[in-house]
Amino acid sequence: MQSYSSHIPQQRTLMGPGPSDVHPRVLNAMARSTVGHLDPDFIALMDQTKALLQYAFKTDNALTMPVSAPGSAGMEAAFVNLVEPGDTVIVCINGVFGTRMRENVVRSGANAVTVEDDWGKQTDLNKLEDALKANPTAKVVAFVHAETSTGVRNDAEKIAALARQYGCLTIMDAVTSLGGIDVAVDEWQIDATYSGSQKCLSCVPGISPVSFSDKAVEVIKSRKTPVQSWFLDMNLIVGYWGQGGKRAYHHTAPVNSIYALHESLIMLHEEGLENAWRRHARVHDKLVAGLEDMGLEMAVDKAYRLPQLNVVKIPEGVDDGHTRQRLLNDFNLEIGAGLGEFAGKRWRIGLMGAACTDKNVDYCLAALKSVLN
Repeated sequence: MQSYSSHIPQQRTLMGPGPSDVHPRVLNAMARSTVGHLDPDFIALMDQTKALLQYAFKTDNALTMPVSAPGSAGMEAAFVNLVEPGDTVIVCINGVFGTRMRENVVRSGANAVTVEDDWGKQTDLNKLEDALKANPTAKVVAFVHAETSTGVRNDAEKIAALARQYGCLTIMDAVTSLGGIDVAVDEWQIDATYSGSQKCLSCVPGISPVSFSDKAVEVIKSRKTPVQSWFLDMNLIVGYWGQGGKRAYHHTAPVNSIYALHESLIMLHEEGLENAWRRHARVHDKLVAGLEDMGLEMAVDKAYRLPQLNVVKIPEGVDDGHTRQRLLNDFNLEIGAGLGEFAGKRWRIGLMGAACTDKNVDYCLAALKSVLN
């Protein structure tokens, strides 16, 4: 008979595109006693988690909460709630995750109009305005703030302002940006945004913070058709993730994962948003200087390069898979491969949350130098 034993994973240093290293405080929080998802003690924790997410997103949106699933579910929640069959949605694509946004539009029965730019470049605002002029009935502009596949920061503030000028709602992907660079939902007047727990928040994977503006909530309430996903229908979930008082059962929340998210947000609050952004920027500068000293070249212009997701050109003659495998096997260090048209041509080195340290940069540079030599 087959015998089984507990699984003890390798201790890795996670410097890929996510998940990032989880802080010990967060792991310890997960090990606390599980309570019922309608227990008054847990309800109080839910209220705190909402308030901390509002702090992280820089918003007063009442409908701010964690979806009990990873960032891809947060993306789907934004689209299935705001987009109805027959709507026109303009999707900005300059990497993999813009393409996933388009897929969500199509699966919602809506018309996707794409504004496409080269991988490694920002969304062109002139192209976006041309699309808005050509599609006066467009309802939503969707874009990725921090494109994980390319390491590019799109200008969220300007994209949102342009969308408002033409009467459109906005859906913003903040999966890689939240906690790593400035995210200002209220200031930029973003209508729906979503993120992930496993990147700059240094939490375990599996939770997707979302936030919907009051305007977006009114659009959801006035839909002509039901939200196509029962599980992600905000009209139903708000009964559980309300504020204070009695909660209506919707689903069994991942209680211990919410403990972990709460602890990670407490840590972000203790550090301070601006301090976290400055840390990511400073450690990024150190990594870039070290990579360039080794003769490696960054793939994204400094003006819109992400500090938390560094895309590096693979030198001519260097085998991508072999290099990453040696880093993993010899140094227990994970960096990311390129996606899509960057496959085999780029490495993605993450500096996210608890992994964004001087120690990790020193270790990564030394390991890379050893393998490349």
